[in-house]
Amino acid sequence: WSQRQRARRLNFIVNNSRFLLLTDRHQLPNLASRVLGITLRRLNRDWETHWGHKILLVESFVDETLYRGTCYRACGFEAIGHSSGFRRCSRDFYQQHNQPRQLYLRELVSGGARILRQARLPKWLRPHEKDIGGPCSLRAAHLNSLLELFRTLKDPRRGHGLQHRQAFVLACIAVSMLMGAGSYKAMEDICSRLTQRQLKALGARYNEKKKAFCPPSDTTFFRVLEGIDVQEFDRIIGQWLVRQDIGTLQQLAIDGKTLRGSGRGDGRPLMLLSAVTHKLRLTVGQEAIEEKSNEIPAIEPLLKKIPLAEKTLVTADAMHCQQETARLITQELGGDYLIGLKGNQPGIQERASLRLPKEFFSL
Repeated sequence: WSQRQRARRLNFIVNNSRFLLLTDRHQLPNLASRVLGITLRRLNRDWETHWGHKILLVESFVDETLYRGTCYRACGFEAIGHSSGFRRCSRDFYQQHNQPRQLYLRELVSGGARILRQARLPKWLRPHEKDIGGPCSLRAAHLNSLLELFRTLKDPRRGHGLQHRQAFVLACIAVSMLMGAGSYKAMEDICSRLTQRQLKALGARYNEKKKAFCPPSDTTFFRVLEGIDVQEFDRIIGQWLVRQDIGTLQQLAIDGKTLRGSGRGDGRPLMLLSAVTHKLRLTVGQEAIEEKSNEIPAIEPLLKKIPLAEKTLVTADAMHCQQETARLITQELGGDYLIGLKGNQPGIQERASLRLPKEFFSL
């Protein structure tokens, strides 16, 4: 899972930090696995009573130079790999000790590991997911290259009394959005946990009073975003993502969303068509859907402003099963497509039912 998922979902995992029995194992055979089994059978009930939600996984680390983890295996735990040889010293800070431990996992809910890796949690878990962004994993050199791109935008604000440069604020906004921020307050929360080296690379000014590089506040984010060209902001982020890893754009999902709280003149909310990467689940482009229209006309300007990699696979729902869309992706942009086929194209669906095996229509 990503850094953001880890920060938001660690509360669904319980760690067994130490388990030791001092009895003779020949005198009371299988005692360790029995105690573990009894404990795990009531763990979810107790946890839900106290914290209001279930536990998906239980984990434990075993130093295999000293122990074999027999009781864990007997209790249904699975060894899934070694740690990287670090120990935690404080929040989000680790020191290397070069003694990797074997990680043992047991699911308390069927498919728990798979659920934690999903882009969105099931409805019954969503209210208990933490609303934080997680530590930023981007290196200072990468962040500095993002700052250079945003310096090309003109700052419409007056120069007197400005604490933060526009390029720095926009770079902070881009990083926090890539880490999952959905509000100005969330942007402030994520940027407050950036390291001093990361803030410096993003273009922060040194605050002599606080003796540190300081992030912007939520009100600063609001004022800067209010005066910029959103399309240009989108283009710069997409351009920067391609520079980091061309494989980011090998697979793109096209999906339309309603922007909550964005009523237009007629009271209808703003609709956006977004291009999201399969690999990192990052939004690399957005196009506003015109009033009294739908997603179909918006896909062409959306895809044309994204610097697609060679043979990019574009996935979309059945609404985009159109000849013009397929021609645009394959002939103009040099990509491939995987688009659903339903009753909105009865002619193609009928021909497909005659030519394809029945298994294609069993779902």
